[in-house]
Amino acid sequence: MSRPPAPTPPARPEGGSALLRLLRLCWRDRALCIQVILCQLAVLSLGLVGLGSAGLGIDYLRSLLQPGAPAVRWPFGIAPPVAWSPLGVLGAIAGLVVVAAVLRGALTWLGGALLARLVHRKVIAGLQNAVFAKLQHLHFRFFDQHGRGEIINRATGDIQSVRTFVDTVLIQALVTVLTVAVYLAYMLSIHVALTLACLAILPALWWGCIVFSHAVHPLYLRNRRLFDRLVLTLAESIEGIGVIKGFAREGEINARFRANNLEVKDQQRRIFWRMSLFTPSIDLLTQVSLVVLLLYGGKLVIDGRLPLGAGLVVFAGLLQQFANQVTTIAQIANGIQESLTGARRVFDILDAPAGLPLPANPVVPASNAGAVAFEHVSFRHLDAGPVVLRDLDFSVAPGECVAVVGETGSGKSALLSLIPRFYDPEAGRVLVDGLDVRAWDLQALRRRVGIVFQENFLFSDTVAANIAFGRPEASREAVVAAAKAACAHDFIEALPQGYETVLGESGVDLSGGQRQRLTIARALLTGPSILLLDDPTAAIDPETEHEIMAAIERALAGRTTFVVAHRLSTLRRADRIIVLERGRIVQTGTHAELMHAEGPYRGAALHQMVDEESRRLLAAEISETALPSSP
Repeated sequence: MSRPPAPTPPARPEGGSALLRLLRLCWRDRALCIQVILCQLAVLSLGLVGLGSAGLGIDYLRSLLQPGAPAVRWPFGIAPPVAWSPLGVLGAIAGLVVVAAVLRGALTWLGGALLARLVHRKVIAGLQNAVFAKLQHLHFRFFDQHGRGEIINRATGDIQSVRTFVDTVLIQALVTVLTVAVYLAYMLSIHVALTLACLAILPALWWGCIVFSHAVHPLYLRNRRLFDRLVLTLAESIEGIGVIKGFAREGEINARFRANNLEVKDQQRRIFWRMSLFTPSIDLLTQVSLVVLLLYGGKLVIDGRLPLGAGLVVFAGLLQQFANQVTTIAQIANGIQESLTGARRVFDILDAPAGLPLPANPVVPASNAGAVAFEHVSFRHLDAGPVVLRDLDFSVAPGECVAVVGETGSGKSALLSLIPRFYDPEAGRVLVDGLDVRAWDLQALRRRVGIVFQENFLFSDTVAANIAFGRPEASREAVVAAAKAACAHDFIEALPQGYETVLGESGVDLSGGQRQRLTIARALLTGPSILLLDDPTAAIDPETEHEIMAAIERALAGRTTFVVAHRLSTLRRADRIIVLERGRIVQTGTHAELMHAEGPYRGAALHQMVDEESRRLLAAEISETALPSSP
C-alpha cells in the first residue's frame, strides 16, 4: 500500500510581542484609529487655546494696570482693533475661552463614541469571533492539556483585558504621548532652558515605570491562573450540582470556592500594595518640577525675561497638565501589565497548532464500504504521557460488527478515537477503505463515520435540530426515520411540542436513556458506513437496550460497527470481540469462542452471568411471595 502524502506543516504562530500585536489589531481599522487620534489632538489643541487665552487675558490686564509692564504678545501678531474698549477685548478673550471649551466638550464626546465603536464593534468582537473559531479547529490535545475553567476564562475574562487595554491603557498612553509632544513644543516655544530644567525628572520617571512593570508582571500572571481555578470550581459546582446535593457536600464546596476566591483577592491585594507605593512616588517626582518652576521661573519673571501671564502662568498650567499626564503613567504601567498578561493568554489560543496536520492533496476514496485496518498502531494522548495503545494489528471487513471490551483504562475509547482521526497514532497506520486516514479529506472522513459518545451531549435546541446536527439539511421524514430506528419516536411524540420541543441545557429535561436514544438517532441520520458506539447502552435499562440494539441491527445492516460494551446481551450480537488489556490485544474471537478459552473475557463473562442469575432468582422469589395463596 502506498504511503500517504506528506502533510503540510502547521501554520507558524504570528510573530511579535503581545504589545505590538495589540497595536496591529487596533490598526486594522485605520480610519477609525486616525479619527480617534485626530479628536485627541483637537482636544489637546483646544485645551492649549483655552489656557493660552487665559494667560493672554492676565497679561492684558497687567498692561492696563501697570503702564511699565512688558507689552502683550498677541498670538500670530494679530492684535485687537485700537477702537475696542478694554472690556470688549477681555470679552473677546473670554468668548474665545468659552468657544474652545464647548468645542473641546463636543470633540471629547465624539472621540469617546469613535473609541467605543473601535473597541467593541471592531477589535473585541473580531477577537472573540477569532478565538471561538480557533477553538473549533484546535487539536483534542489542547483540550486535554487545558481545563474548562482556563479555556472559558481565556475566552471571556482575558478578552476583556484586551478591551481594557484598548479602551483605557492605549488611549491613556496615546493622550500622554500627544500631551507630552504638544505641551513640550509649546513649553519650548515659551522658554527652552526653563522647559529642560522642569522636565529633568523624566529619566527617573521612566526608570521607575520600567522597574514597576517588571515587578508586577509575575503577580498578574499568577492572578490569572488563580482566577482560572476559581472559574473551574464554579463551572464544576454548577455541572455537578446533583452530586453535591446528593452527598450533602454544599458546605465543603462553598468552603472550597471561598478559599479559591480568597486566594484571588490576596493576590490582587499584593498588586494593589505595590501600586499604592508606586503612585505616590510618581506624584512626588512631579512636584519637584513645580518647585523648579517657582524658583527658576520666578527669577526669570523678576528679571523681565519671561512674561507673567503668557509666560509663567501659562507655563504653570502646562506643567500641571503635563504632571497630571505623567501621573497616569503609573496607571498605564499597572494596566498594561494586566492587559498584556490577558492578551498573551488569548494569543496562546490563536497561536496554538490548528488541529491535525492536513495532507497537501487530500483524497476522498470512491469506495464507501467501511473497511477498517489497524497496522501495528501505538498511541499516547500526550507526547510525554503513558502509552495507551500498543502495537494493535487487525482488520475489520465491511459490514462486520466488532465489540471492544476491557477494563477501565485499557484503551477502548482511544481505539475508537483513531478511526475518525481525532488523534494520530504515534506509530503505525489506521486505514479506512484501504487509505491511511492521514491522507483522507478530514471532513469527508468524519462524514462517513457516525459516533455515539459515552457522554450523551445534547444542545439547547429543538429535538429535531439535535437529531439533524450532523446533517442539518435532512428532511423531517429522515429525522423521524432515524428516531424510530433508535426507538426514540414514541417518547418524542409525547413531549409538549414533539420534535419542536426545545431541550434544556445538555438535555437536562430528559432521562439518561432518552438522551442516549437521541444521540443514537443523530448518528444514524448521517447514513455512515462506519458506526462507533462508545458504550451506548450504559444508561439504558436491559429492556430498552434490547429494543435499541435490535433497531440498530436493522438500521445498520451492511455497515461496519465498533461498539464498546460490557453487557453480554450486546457482546453476543457482535461478529467478533476484541479484548484489550493495558492497551494490547490479548484475545479475539466470537462470544462462543472466547467462552471456551481461558482468559480475561471468560472470567468477566462468568462473573456477569452469576450476577444476572442472582437477579433472576431474586425476581422469581419476589414473584412467588406476591402470589395469592390457594384456597
